[in-house]
Amino acid sequence: MINNVSIQLRKLTLKAKLFRGLSDPTRLSILESLRDEEKTTSQIVIESGHSQSNVSNHLSCLLDCGLVQNRRQGKNIFYSIIDKKVSKLLEVSDAILSDVAKGLNECVNYNEVKTT
Repeated sequence: MINNVSIQLRKLTLKAKLFRGLSDPTRLSILESLRDEEKTTSQIVIESGHSQSNVSNHLSCLLDCGLVQNRRQGKNIFYSIIDKKVSKLLEVSDAILSDVAKGLNECVNYNEVKTT
């Protein structure tokens, strides 16, 4: 019999995976690009400033994780966020960020590693 602690741990593990998926700047920029409407890879490349291969690799990851979906129309493949709650999460994160940006900016635990 699975106990409540095991169920809670499993939920937390899945939640951590979701946030790891969102923690990559390239994947996040792709999701931001798709926030309001579906787009082709080429449109995402132009908006995000990332290379075609980089965007394609991250789109594949987002597809595998169930965060985006695609549909073919002629020669074009259009990508969109699969669940509008993901768009809402991005919107809410903007509001949270505006409230806690100073603290995050000063947080030594989450600083990026700089290479010289």
